[in-house]
Amino acid sequence: MRAGVIGWPIDHSLSPRLHGYWLDQYGIDGTYEPIAIAPEDLDARMASLSGEGFRGVNVTVPHKETVMASLDQIDDLARRIGAVNTIVFDESGKSSGTNTDGYGFIQNILQSQPDMDFKSGPAVVLGAGGAARAICVALMDAGVPEIRLLNRTLERAQGLASDISGPITIVDWSKRNRALGEANLVVNTTTLGMVGKPALELDLSDLADTACVTDIVYAPLETPLLKAAALRGNPVVGGIGMLLHQARPGFEAWFGHAPEVTLELRAHVLAGVGGKE
Repeated sequence: MRAGVIGWPIDHSLSPRLHGYWLDQYGIDGTYEPIAIAPEDLDARMASLSGEGFRGVNVTVPHKETVMASLDQIDDLARRIGAVNTIVFDESGKSSGTNTDGYGFIQNILQSQPDMDFKSGPAVVLGAGGAARAICVALMDAGVPEIRLLNRTLERAQGLASDISGPITIVDWSKRNRALGEANLVVNTTTLGMVGKPALELDLSDLADTACVTDIVYAPLETPLLKAAALRGNPVVGGIGMLLHQARPGFEAWFGHAPEVTLELRAHVLAGVGGKE
């Protein structure tokens, strides 16, 4: 049994390390391979993977949107998000695409904060890229009554809100501190706070101390935002769990075993980026 991850470039991907751990742990005779595909070769390469014995693939940058044109079927969730990150080939070779990023995001929060009630207040989402799209859809499906969406480029936030519709309020980036009032959840989907990037400048004074703060960045594991939130007593959730949980549905579909996200898995994957607890 073969599965893999497609991207360009692909050397940075932690997915082979993640899925390889599960294959070893569960004693499954299979492989999970990094597959470098240049954008101009995407359509032809997608047509050949099933014949090479692949059960399916994950999709990373820059193919998450463009791969949709190469697939036989795309589920409603991926269409709403406008991107695919998981593909399954059936026995006849037909390809089906879905998106598990939102699932990974929600499950990561629930694993750390099992009493989290998404319906109890607004969520503040910072950023309007591909991850933000998946997260906003997942939050709407979880019953969040209002999403306050902020992005440094206002037009991009407006485009996201228009594409997926729902209870989204666009807030100007300059008013991000005030947007935290009465929020139940704060989500940073930007690269601010990542290693080599500037920190996210956000004053948490108006944020309730019961509000959950999460960052999808996992290098560093504890971003300046998470550190500041933890210091004032807010529950915080790091980003590595989103990567781990989003991988679960694909692994089960390809290899027939529902994998678990454990502390051992987390440590193994973090070692791949030089991270530590």
